Amino acid sequence: MSATVWSGGPEWNSLGGTALKAAAWFWFAVAVIGQWVFVYYLVAFYGPSTFTGNFQAWTRNTFLLKGYVAGDTAGNLTFAAHALLAAVIAFGGTIQLIPQIRARAIAVHRWNGRLFLVTALGLSVSGLYMEWVRGARISMFSALAISLNAVLIIVFAALAWRAARGRDIATHRRWALRTYLVANAQWFTRVGVFAWIIVNQGPVGIGDNFDGPFMRFWSFACYLLPLAVLELYLHAKENPAARPRLAMASALVVLTVAMGIGIGGVAMASWLPIVKAAYDPRISIAQTLSATIASGGIDQAARQYRELKAAAPATYNFDETELNNLGYQLIRKTRFKEAVRILQLNVEAYPQSSNVYDSLGEAYMDDGDKPQAIANYRKSCS
Repeated sequence: MSATVWSGGPEWNSLGGTALKAAAWFWFAVAVIGQWVFVYYLVAFYGPSTFTGNFQAWTRNTFLLKGYVAGDTAGNLTFAAHALLAAVIAFGGTIQLIPQIRARAIAVHRWNGRLFLVTALGLSVSGLYMEWVRGARISMFSALAISLNAVLIIVFAALAWRAARGRDIATHRRWALRTYLVANAQWFTRVGVFAWIIVNQGPVGIGDNFDGPFMRFWSFACYLLPLAVLELYLHAKENPAARPRLAMASALVVLTVAMGIGIGGVAMASWLPIVKAAYDPRISIAQTLSATIASGGIDQAARQYRELKAAAPATYNFDETELNNLGYQLIRKTRFKEAVRILQLNVEAYPQSSNVYDSLGEAYMDDGDKPQAIANYRKSCS
């Protein structure tokens, strides 16, 4: 096959255009599924607790950093607004990308677009508040990444609005797409982290406090990488040659598959279990013991666990994930000895589970007890 045919022949050009269009639709379909599952999680978990004022229910989500803080009403309300605004972004943003709505329901597209841009601005401001006023940050590195993300949201939203006001539709769509990607950084963060963990069969480069080399990279890449892919896609779309279109289509398919892996992982390991726990009528033993540790110490909490398990096994939720999540909460707070005690209780309750030994081994490792860490890691593999 000659280079001339490859780069400019009508058959190859047609194939390149078709492949690029199909790859873009494939990405969009997977993204819609993932974002609407995210919307379900945000609305189902944060909606009822926010509107009833039961902010303490957020402690069921052990991945949160300063979600619920006792006595911090302003901070709790800001966090609730931030979470629910993210739901509007995820749902409304995908609606904006549907070409049939743009063509046949222009009024819906315009008003939804205005709501999306205003919501994006609210999301960025609330994010900056939580990082710099409330102190809900993993590290200064992550705070800078989130701050840059917020600035980009504000700038891109303003440029999209200005182009729309000037009736420059082509420019407006470009800036709107960029705004959509940076505004969904929360979603890309979660999906990317879980895709990384699944592909590497473990949290390579991710520390106990969600720090580490990969997290430092991904804190910026979660929105800069999608932006770069968008620019390459737009360039390939405008290029009449087949080679860049086919190359971009192939890359987009690979990235979409990775995104789908991440969506499945985060949905099954985080979003859906958290929603299920929120609607479980049983009392969370993790929340109960956490309060006891704060008021009476770890020894009292251990006694309370055994007493409640004997006296009220149906009233409290004694699922394996309860103590496992509490153990990791304590690890992230560098309270390693308390984490060891909690995870030892989980080993007693679920001696056949490999995961409980793996978690206990991690707690021992963080506490500096290598022999016990190795022993428990070996049990998790046996």
